[in-house]
Amino acid sequence: MEIVKALEEKISYVVEKVKELKEEKNQLQKKVAELEEIIRTKDKEIEQLNLDKANVKMQLEGLIKELDSMEFR
Repeated sequence: MEIVKALEEKISYVVEKVKELKEEKNQLQKKVAELEEIIRTKDKEIEQLNLDKANVKMQLEGLIKELDSMEFR
């Protein structure tokens, strides 16, 4: 009987540990999904900033060409 009781305790421990690990896995999967969404958002922000930078650069180049074409006395 002692062996059966010890085996039952070990099985109970393993079952509880599996439950804990599944819950931890679920929490980590949620965290990964949240972080992936943050990365997607930041990528979009970076893309927009690069577009803004390109627009400003084009505007500045246009202004410089305009200045170059002017005759100063």
